[in-house]
Amino acid sequence: MNFPFSKTAGRQNVTRELSDDVLQTAEQAVESTRDLAHDAIRRADNKARDLRASLDPAIDHLAQKAQDLAQRSKGLAMDTSARAQRRLTQYADVTSKYVAEQPVKSVLIAAAAGAVIAALLVSHGSHREP
Repeated sequence: MNFPFSKTAGRQNVTRELSDDVLQTAEQAVESTRDLAHDAIRRADNKARDLRASLDPAIDHLAQKAQDLAQRSKGLAMDTSARAQRRLTQYADVTSKYVAEQPVKSVLIAAAAGAVIAALLVSHGSHREP
């Protein structure tokens, strides 16, 4: 005699086994995917480290060039300042010598220059008033 429950119980066992197989396959797929993701992250990290290591010397080289340029610029500025100071001293010496040798002429030149400046200021002031 065949009992209907025995067929159902057998089918339930088969279904349970198939479900267990599907679950185990899914777990294996998840684990495999996790391993692949970890491997991809590890490779990306290694590539980033390699890239950083290759960029460090280039950055150091650029920083050194910038520092060299700053030093040269500072030196040029100091040289230019020293030259300007020497020229200013020379002009002051020449002017002092001229004033000492030609005092009346120097006063007349200074007075004329002052008059011209005053006239320009007065002229400029009268043009501004409405």
